[in-house]
Parts: sequence; structure tokens; C-alpha cells
Amino acid sequence: MSVVTTDQKGTIAEASIIAAAVKLGVGVLKPVNDGLRYDLAFDLGRRLWRIQCKWAARYGDVVRVRCYSCRRTADGLARKAYSGDEIDSFAAYCLELDRCWLLPIEEFPRNRQIQLRLSPARNRQALGINWADDYDFAARLGRLGAVAQLGERVAGSH
Repeated sequence: MSVVTTDQKGTIAEASIIAAAVKLGVGVLKPVNDGLRYDLAFDLGRRLWRIQCKWAARYGDVVRVRCYSCRRTADGLARKAYSGDEIDSFAAYCLELDRCWLLPIEEFPRNRQIQLRLSPARNRQALGINWADDYDFAARLGRLGAVAQLGERVAGSH
């Protein structure tokens, strides 16, 4: 793939996250108007989860997810962090790995960046590490009760 622009990265991430959620039987809603702090809403049965989609970049054994928005202003780039009042979770997609993660904002309330480790660190550090597998998209949605809905829909009950 040639050089991908920031806008293309956002579109790829959002489309991939939508596809992953739909494959799991999760209802996905997209806001009609722009300017909201979330990109999607997932229908998890008893509640809607506001989702901010993010591009995840791989750097060796680590995947990095930036947890802020950037806007051009007269003074340069303005970065703004997200809060739990605006979103419920980040959903991140890494093109290189073709993989999605679900990162609840309550677990990362003030982070400007989340690092997900794909394999153990060479220095054997284990404390304070966010393991990528712990935030696997399907597993996290399953814990929220969303994936169980797929079996019910396939069986015909609504």
C-alpha cells in the first residue's frame, strides 16, 4: 500500500472496526452529524457504548494508540484528550496485524497514548504492561455480553 494519509487511516480503522463488530453480531450505529467526540455507538443490549475509533501503529513488539484528537488552529496543532463524559471506549485497528482492540476509557482515563505489548519485554518487565491479548476486541465485547447476542440472533430469537 502506498503512503496513507491521516484521513485514510481514520476511514480504514473505522471501517475495519465496524466490520469486526458486525461479524460478532453487535449492532453498530453511526451518528448522522459530524463534530461529536465519538465515531460510532455499539448496541450492547441494555446500553449503547460510545466508541472513538483509532488507528494503531505497530512499533516492533508494541502497538501504540494515540488517545487524543488533533485540529489545526491559527497557533498550530491543538491536541485534545478524551474523557469518560464523551466516550465509553476506544476501538483501535492495526492494519499491519489486521487486528482490533477495545480499550475502555475507564481503564485509561488520562492517557495520551496507550501501548499494547504483543510479546514479553526483553528486560522481562511484567508490571504495568498492557497486554494486547487482554484487550482483544472479540473477547472484550464478549465480557460486555455483546457476543452472546450473535448466537441468539442466529437461532432466530430477538
